[in-house]
Amino acid sequence: MALSSETIAKFSRVSTATLTTQLFKRGLRNVFIQDVRRMSAASGNLVGEAFTLRYIPAREDLDQLSVFENPEHPQRKAVETVPPCQVLVMDCRRDARAASGGNILLMRLKVRGVAGVVTDGGLRDSEAIGKMDFPVYGAGGSAPLNLAIHHAVDLNVPIGCGGVAVFPGDVIVGDGEGVVVIPRHLAESVAGDALEQDMLEQFVLLEIEKGRALPGTYPPNADTLARYRAWREKRDSS
Repeated sequence: MALSSETIAKFSRVSTATLTTQLFKRGLRNVFIQDVRRMSAASGNLVGEAFTLRYIPAREDLDQLSVFENPEHPQRKAVETVPPCQVLVMDCRRDARAASGGNILLMRLKVRGVAGVVTDGGLRDSEAIGKMDFPVYGAGGSAPLNLAIHHAVDLNVPIGCGGVAVFPGDVIVGDGEGVVVIPRHLAESVAGDALEQDMLEQFVLLEIEKGRALPGTYPPNADTLARYRAWREKRDSS
């Protein structure tokens, strides 16, 4: 079952820092994709379920330009088959020596209604990507085409991206800090608890700005929580 619009809205309002804390509380520590940053001009959160593409090292006798003439080539097929509102997540073995895509493929994904792209490899046309209003996360600019280093092999299978396991259907959330992977079965509970945590931390920040010391404020004790509930009730009623 697809993510509900309510759950998507919650994820669009919370930070990846909050989400990593919520997942830590649930025993999950390796959920933040490493060495990947936002490369486009999109400012809102990236939210969507993962559709995966896996690369292995390239081999010279197989990876020739002619392979792109075949619509079944896994990279090109991925671009044409990622469902709208999902996120294309690519496993490049954390190797950014070559691009895993460029602005033409990304534009096609945007036009098709895909939520965004995450890769632990490089991306070519990075200056053009930097102007796109489309969520794109990668390991940096890299001019060589993917065939120089990468051989695309599998679609929608479990992968590793930036050292994190990603299963098809996992929820991907990205912001200005990076990208978090959330197991699909935890999505609804994590979204609700993360939104509540973010609101509590907004209040805590106001308290710190007023001069309150950390002990008893962060983490909040019973008195701070009582003030928070009063603040929340007043805010909700206004």
